[in-house]
Amino acid sequence: MKKPVLVVMAAGMGSRYGGLKQIDPVGRHGEVIVDYSIYDALRAGFERIVFIIKKEIEEDFYEVIGRRMERRAAVSYAFQRLDDLPGGYAIPEGRTKPWGTAQAVYSIRDQVDAPFAVINADDYYGPHAFRLIYDYLSGLPEEGEVLPCCMVGYRLKNTLTEYGHVARGVCTVDGDGLLSEVVEHTHIEKTADGARFTEDGGKTWTDVDPDAVVSMNLWGFTPGLLREIGARFPAFLDQALSSDPLKAEYQLPTVVNAALQEGKARVRVLTSPDKWCGVTYKEDKPAVMAAIAEKHRAGLYPEPLWK
Repeated sequence: MKKPVLVVMAAGMGSRYGGLKQIDPVGRHGEVIVDYSIYDALRAGFERIVFIIKKEIEEDFYEVIGRRMERRAAVSYAFQRLDDLPGGYAIPEGRTKPWGTAQAVYSIRDQVDAPFAVINADDYYGPHAFRLIYDYLSGLPEEGEVLPCCMVGYRLKNTLTEYGHVARGVCTVDGDGLLSEVVEHTHIEKTADGARFTEDGGKTWTDVDPDAVVSMNLWGFTPGLLREIGARFPAFLDQALSSDPLKAEYQLPTVVNAALQEGKARVRVLTSPDKWCGVTYKEDKPAVMAAIAEKHRAGLYPEPLWK
């Protein structure tokens, strides 16, 4: 079995945040959120990193992150492009938004032939999560008819922001610790006594258990999952181009859930007790900076991070 690869999704421009949040410092010495994820991943055993970015941010991303990571790991880049579509499909007129996390991950299909972990560049996951997923991927059996996968799940209440809504994949986990279903909700808000989501722009709301396990896009896959993404892409586009051609997104949890329901994947849920840190909105940044500073003071990370 080949050593696991770390795949970092960093193509989003952070529209709600109002800037390129992936390269906005949160540490005292210029560290950005993904610095901590990579530091934790390297400690866990990862040695190769693939960054998924937009071509337009390549120079900035390299200067702020890529240059120093190349001194510590084998680094390569994949580009999420609007025109990276199955044959016979074209970008709808007026579309500028990327096609979602599934298409982002699909962009690595010619670069990765080993088990791989997928993370968001703008989420802090904690060292425990990377140890869990690296150890699991290192012990995966060879691919068979059913794809062996895993995810690190978090309690919803540990992943909410005070300043607006978030997107989360809400998970159903069976008694054996296997994922039964994951449903992507793109608008979940914190409430005084829990959480709620809406699917119609706020006209109606549904309460959700704050202790529910959610996906933060920390997944572990084998290359077979990339084939699943490619095979399901045309059906997504057929629906998207007729219903919401400018904004519809092909999401990774949707692909995983479809493979689960068809018996093509088996997903082990590895639950982390850690509290999420992330900058979804500008107002989140002071709290994230304070949380990171406290982790340095507690000795979880050296000061500065990269000596």
